[in-house]
Amino acid sequence: MSTPTKSFPFSPSPSCFSYALSPPIRILFPSSSLFSPLPLQKLNVAANSAEKSNKLPLHFLGSQDSSLVQLNCSALAISESFTNSFVDSGVMIFSLFREIGFNDTDTEALLDAHPVIKLSPFESIRTRIHSLQTLGVSGLSLSRLIVKRPDVLTALEIDGVVCFLLEGDLELAGKIKPSQIEHLFNSTEPKFLAGFEAKVRLLLQLGITQETIVPVLNNANLTKAFCLKSFEDIERMLTFLNRFGGVDLILRRPALLNYDLDAQLIPRVGFLLELSGGDETGTATVLHKLPFVVAYSVDHLKDHVEFLKSFAGLSEEEIFRIVLVYPNMFSASRKRKLHPRIDFLKQCGLSSHDIFRFLIKAPLFLSLSFEGNLAYKLVFLVKIGYKKNTKELAMAMGAVTRTSCKNMQEVIGVFLNYGLTCDDILEMSMKHPQVLQYNHESLEEKMDYLVEEMGREVGELLAFPAFLGYKLDGRIKHRYEEKKKILGEGMSLNKLLSVSAARFSTKSKRKQRVPAINGLDESDD
Repeated sequence: MSTPTKSFPFSPSPSCFSYALSPPIRILFPSSSLFSPLPLQKLNVAANSAEKSNKLPLHFLGSQDSSLVQLNCSALAISESFTNSFVDSGVMIFSLFREIGFNDTDTEALLDAHPVIKLSPFESIRTRIHSLQTLGVSGLSLSRLIVKRPDVLTALEIDGVVCFLLEGDLELAGKIKPSQIEHLFNSTEPKFLAGFEAKVRLLLQLGITQETIVPVLNNANLTKAFCLKSFEDIERMLTFLNRFGGVDLILRRPALLNYDLDAQLIPRVGFLLELSGGDETGTATVLHKLPFVVAYSVDHLKDHVEFLKSFAGLSEEEIFRIVLVYPNMFSASRKRKLHPRIDFLKQCGLSSHDIFRFLIKAPLFLSLSFEGNLAYKLVFLVKIGYKKNTKELAMAMGAVTRTSCKNMQEVIGVFLNYGLTCDDILEMSMKHPQVLQYNHESLEEKMDYLVEEMGREVGELLAFPAFLGYKLDGRIKHRYEEKKKILGEGMSLNKLLSVSAARFSTKSKRKQRVPAINGLDESDD
């Protein structure tokens, strides 16, 4: 319960201070101060009465009255010293607040609303402000923080956090974003800051290093992650997360620390674990690929799974295998993306098993924009000869999900420039749909090498379009140069490139042996 106060107006004279205060300071004294038993007003009344009644001077009064006078004089001296001390502190407070952007009116309003700032030692206020500025909270950010949380200047609990960030052995000074520190003090009542350092150090016990603790603190909500959870709650959370990746999981998404263990993490991760058939390793893989998946409610996850079961005819095992490949499936809108995409595949004649195989190979199909991506690619495919509502069109759409519309257009342009027709491109892509997703510049280099260095016809690609998928320097050139020494120019592109590296090496060594039979090379090709 706050102590009642009495207000005494004070107007300093020019001889006391180098400048007059505007507005004037109001010095507040607690009603239970040292001199309250013998109020100053009573002393003045007694002196005035003695003077008016022509009584003896005060020093001639009896021993009891003399003691009373001496005590009241001492109280007066204490009062004067106490007053001067508060006046000096008040002057400096106004000056200090001007330095950080407050005008005198704002400062007076702040001090009136929060008198504890007046009663706090000036040095402690100045030191606290300096510490916040050292942590990067300065200028408008500091002013905004003080206005919203004036207790940031006086609360003892803040000292522990400030010292930990400025002087702790983790060397965090200057590494934590000022916005994080401002948000921490802005959104957290001081009582919840107790134990902040000990809670952060739990992460070190889990295995997070001194270097990696900084990005964690810069990307977590410090209030939710450390202040509003008990020490025991954080221990339980870290133990739970340790089953699914622990340190790596937290480093990939520090915001995981913000969640409530019992209300959010356990139910959501538990749903994925159940979908996987109890496969903790598989569930950990999903979380590693997309830690954000825990941001979705159980109802959201369940709706996606139920839709794929009912509309696409997939089993839970098949759905989890798709999720394992592409957890972002849960990010796709069920109504705007999942439903029309699955409907397209069904119209193209794909069975449930076909849809499963399609989504394993081309999961991006579920989340790409239709207007800005898929629609353009669909037009290109139809223009080169693909028929609507066919499995071939669906397979081609799956293949081109991995390339941009611009690159796909460039690829078709390269083929046309080398004399191939749309029918040729259609034939190649139906045999090897990936030809439409290759980088157009790399594709052009391989076709140049095929025609100019190897002396082959472009038409040979119709029989073996997979040629365009091999690395030019790492496989095509190396193998061609090796075989050219033995076989000359006429060699099968398929045999040249499709055999394994081990078999190719063995055959090359065998062919390079030179038996002494009429001085001729032996060749089994």
